[in-house]
Order: sequence, then C-alpha cells, then structure tokens
Amino acid sequence: MTSAVLVTGACASPGGVVGISTLPPTPAADRVISAQTDEVTATIPEATPTPIPQTAVDRPKPDAPVQVPPPKLSEYAYVFPVKGCRVTYESALLVLPKTTIWAGQGCSFVSPVSGVVYEVNTQNRWTPSTDRGADREGRFVTVVGDDGVRYLGGHLDKITLGIKPGVRVSAGQVLGQVGNSGNARSTASNLYFAISWKTDPSLWWVRRGMVKPWDYLDAWLKGNATLSPRDEVRAVMNRTGATPGCTTLCASKTPPVSKPTKRPPKPIPQVTLNPPTTLNG
Repeated sequence: MTSAVLVTGACASPGGVVGISTLPPTPAADRVISAQTDEVTATIPEATPTPIPQTAVDRPKPDAPVQVPPPKLSEYAYVFPVKGCRVTYESALLVLPKTTIWAGQGCSFVSPVSGVVYEVNTQNRWTPSTDRGADREGRFVTVVGDDGVRYLGGHLDKITLGIKPGVRVSAGQVLGQVGNSGNARSTASNLYFAISWKTDPSLWWVRRGMVKPWDYLDAWLKGNATLSPRDEVRAVMNRTGATPGCTTLCASKTPPVSKPTKRPPKPIPQVTLNPPTTLNG
C-alpha cells in the first residue's frame, strides 16, 4: 500500500517530488500564495484605472500684441510732404533724381522736417518760349532742415501766407498748396519734390534734385519717421563737390527774334501841271 501511494504522489507532482513543482515560477504580482500549501491558487487580473474627472480651468486671455515702433535710425522726425490727400508718385529716375507726387489741386504741401525756409518763389515766370531752367518749378518753397538737407516743393498753386525766407517751420507745417505752375501747366496737379543741399540760389540745378527721394518717401509714408537722407546727401555732395556744374537740362530756349517787316516805300505824289495857255493875238 505504501508503494502505491508513493507512485500516485509521484505522478501528481511533476519533477517526482511531492509538493515541489518543476514549472517556471509565476510572477509574484500575478499570484496569491496559500497560507497552508504555498501553492498558486488564483491569478489576479490587472485592474483598470478609474478615470479621475478633470476640473475645467479658465485660461486667461492673451494680452493684445505690443506695437513695436520702427527702429530709430536718426534723431530727426520726418513726415510725408503731402498731407490729407491720396497720392501716387514715381519711383524711378525721370531724367533728374527727383519725383513727381500726384495729388489733387489744393492739397497741402508740408515741410518734411523741422527747419528754416530758405527760398520762396511766389511768381510763375515760366514760359514755353524760353523754358528757363530756373523757372521750371513755377511757384516753389525750399526748406533747409535741421538735418542740413534742402527740400524743394515745386509746381505750387499758392504759397501759404507768412512763409518767407528765414521763417522757422516744424515738420508737417503747411507751406503751400499743390498745383501745376511752371512747366507742369499742361499736366494734372502735382508736387515736384527734390532733395539736395544748400547752395546759392543761382545754382538752381542743384536745388531741383541731387538724391533719389522715393526710398525716403516710402519710409515716411509707411510710418518709419526716422529714415534720414542726411548721410546719402553728404556722400553725393562729397563726390560731386558742393557747387557742381549743370549737366542735364541746362540750356534755355532762345526766343525767336522778330524781324522788322519791310514796308513798301511810300509812293511819290504826282504833280499834275496845267498845260500853258496860248494867247491869240
């Protein structure tokens, strides 16, 4: 009987020893050990975590974007030279380094920078028969800015009362009204705008433009009020000299000389003589 019991016990326990298993051990987290037999009696399944309800959080609204001003490129403040009107202007070289700002007649021409009025021409002296270079801008005002640069506004219809040489003006102050005086009389109203340096008024070809102005006009129109032509003006002046000679559109027309009309000579009056009277004796 004892032998049978031992055989039966050996068959019931793999490995041939009662109570000892030869199977791989079960991971400790997946089994429960019986206190009496030390055998695996059950497997605990992994528990599904219970979701924790999330509390809604009100996020603060972002602040409005900070307006960053354009970089400060100079100590001077500039404004676009036409105020209160829609404008278009040329951005290419038109024979001379200047630009034509198209604007309605009567629009305000304003000083682009604070400075002193240098030249004022209130009379429209231009005529097509002579086409004098000094007269082509018609009525005009020039201002020498605090930056040392001279600014010209020409083809004006009127000059503002009180604007005369030596008067101190501020940026944006009205100097005159846009028109088509000078050689613009057959075109729409516009402002002849030019940048140069201060010279004697007799050097009119310097006044009418030495530096291309449209990059500065673009900046002033779009809000970059500190882009200054000062350095470029100085560079051009150093290259050409402060009093360069005229090289473009310099000659005026010679007015035709009217020749005196030859009149036919006055006819000599004819004297009629009475025939002699014959006396009959």
